[in-house]
Amino acid sequence: MYINVIGAGLAGCEAAMQIANRGIEVHLYEMKPEKRTPAHKTDLFGELVCSNSLKAMRVESAAGLLKEEMRRLDSFLMKCADKCQVPAGGALAVDRDIFAHLVTEGIENHQLITVYHEEIVSIPDDAITVIATGPLTSDTLAKAIEARFGDSLSFFDAAAPIVTAESVDMDYAFTASRYDRGGDDDYINCPMNKEEYEVFYNALVNAERAPLHDFDVNNPKVYEGCMPVEVLAQRGEGTLRFGPMKPVGLINPKTGHRAWALLQLRKENAAGTMYNLVGFQTNLKFPEQKRVFSLIPALHNADFVRYGVMHRNTFLCSPKVLDSDFSVKENKELFFAGQITGVEGYMESAASGIMAGINAARLLKGESTLTLPETTMIGALSRYIADPSVKKFQPMGANFGVLPELLNRPRDKRERAAAYSERALAALDKILSKNIGD
Repeated sequence: MYINVIGAGLAGCEAAMQIANRGIEVHLYEMKPEKRTPAHKTDLFGELVCSNSLKAMRVESAAGLLKEEMRRLDSFLMKCADKCQVPAGGALAVDRDIFAHLVTEGIENHQLITVYHEEIVSIPDDAITVIATGPLTSDTLAKAIEARFGDSLSFFDAAAPIVTAESVDMDYAFTASRYDRGGDDDYINCPMNKEEYEVFYNALVNAERAPLHDFDVNNPKVYEGCMPVEVLAQRGEGTLRFGPMKPVGLINPKTGHRAWALLQLRKENAAGTMYNLVGFQTNLKFPEQKRVFSLIPALHNADFVRYGVMHRNTFLCSPKVLDSDFSVKENKELFFAGQITGVEGYMESAASGIMAGINAARLLKGESTLTLPETTMIGALSRYIADPSVKKFQPMGANFGVLPELLNRPRDKRERAAAYSERALAALDKILSKNIGD
């Protein structure tokens, strides 16, 4: 007896490992290297496409709570991330190349996982199956999924450029973490005065964009968290100063003052030789990216090793298709996991893979499938994607808003966040104490 897992991205690798660690054979199908999506650059598993940040580490944050829940569910990817962490203030960021190598090696070396490098073009029916082909599902399989379920939706995602560390002019920059969280050198900060910002802003909003093949980036299906910086800028001259270029929490030691606007650069690899432009996802043409972003004083001689790109993301209208255990309503032996389900974010995708893997294994063993309590972040997200009352379904990432309200809600925001996290982990520990996750 075996279980199929389609796709070796974050969700697929978590699902495969959860299944295999329960003593069940896994047939893992990955179309690389025979075929790649436009956004992927390597043949490795678990490739991080957009950013190397896995978001906040603090358990008293929504993203941090999600990761702690994953750790307690024996997350394979969290173990990999911990081994290749790079400084990023209060965030968990990784060297994405080392990360992908660790993921690939872990999967390929597991005795119960057999990897098949081939494209799956139809939905398998030979065994219990987890489809985790991600937001860049191949056209052929996407058409098969749409023909089966209909109501398939899509939006566009964007990646930020990467520059070499040595090309950043530190005469115009300084190292610090916002509000002194993390190490002093976790971020390179590129300040701008009002005049410099206005020149940059005007160049940005008037720069030439790459074609999106009849797609309107202002379409409401574009996920807000991945909105291109040039589109954000069009909403008003102050938008960036209250968004990705906000200067709060950072004082320039060279001037003793806070900048008018500020771009942060975050380490892209453990060696610190490359940095990505935080929050600067973009669809500008490559020469325009070089021209416009070089107007930021610290980047006037920047060497761009990767330019920003936009790519298609595809996801199901999950409230019509899936139950909260990530199984298909009409076929309980078919599961979906990852961003194709409408969870948004690296770790959210991986967490859904954990649950789909656990439930596929439980089904094979003749046990009932599992949805975590709604007070946990994973449980709340799994319920959201299966909630039939959601009429205009859009991707959702970890946030405290998806959790049930606290009975005694603290007025202080930090205390409230801590209370949410404490309640969630207590509920999860209660489930795990009954060995339900085994």
